Amino acid sequence: MFDLNQVDDVEAAVAGVRAEVAALHAELVRYGLVMWTGGNVSGRVPGEDLFVIKPSGVSYDDLTPENMIVCDLYGNTVPGTSGSDRSPSSDTAAHAYVYRNMPEVNGVVHTHSTYAVAWAARGEEIPCVITAMADEFGGPVPVGPFAIIGDDSIGRGIVETLAGHRSRAVLMRNHGPFTIGASAKDAVKAAVMVEDVARTVHLAREAGLLVPIPQEAIDRLYYRYQNVYGQSEDDRR
Repeated sequence: MFDLNQVDDVEAAVAGVRAEVAALHAELVRYGLVMWTGGNVSGRVPGEDLFVIKPSGVSYDDLTPENMIVCDLYGNTVPGTSGSDRSPSSDTAAHAYVYRNMPEVNGVVHTHSTYAVAWAARGEEIPCVITAMADEFGGPVPVGPFAIIGDDSIGRGIVETLAGHRSRAVLMRNHGPFTIGASAKDAVKAAVMVEDVARTVHLAREAGLLVPIPQEAIDRLYYRYQNVYGQSEDDRR
């Protein structure tokens, strides 16, 4: 088992991720993506086989950097760290599986946002019919398989669905959205955006037929947004 107290630099890195992940949970509340204590944000510790995630069943108002939980990439809490006496989020195994199998991912988010969950309840992908979707997700938001919480089944579904896909969001069937990102903040942004497009496309379909965007245009929009738009990667939109 990794002994965090052996390395001062690792402790500093963990402290930074704890602070970031704790603060980002407030964004889920601010954008109305969660209810009660459901949902979670996690962030990978740079350069280490560790990630930070919220404790299970704790009110968002009570989340602090100190009660964030440090886990290894198999979802085991790291002994001797603040919060290690608490149980991590029930989705920890899913997050751990994603980090083990997608080394480019440094942040994972799960929410129960209303419109995205409604698409998941129908087992239906969100079609790419607005430019914001082409920009952010590079196409439709796909649906992942039904899986039960408790082991890494959800994580396997996320990885299998998003492998080779440009989308940073997946709608796990009958459950809800999971998003990934180059950072925890990036994954939170994807969670905000997937709910926004889920709502817009739902309302558009209620009013009439959807008009698809040609694939060539989707590709051009995605390239521009990912490579040209904005001041820097973190400042887009």
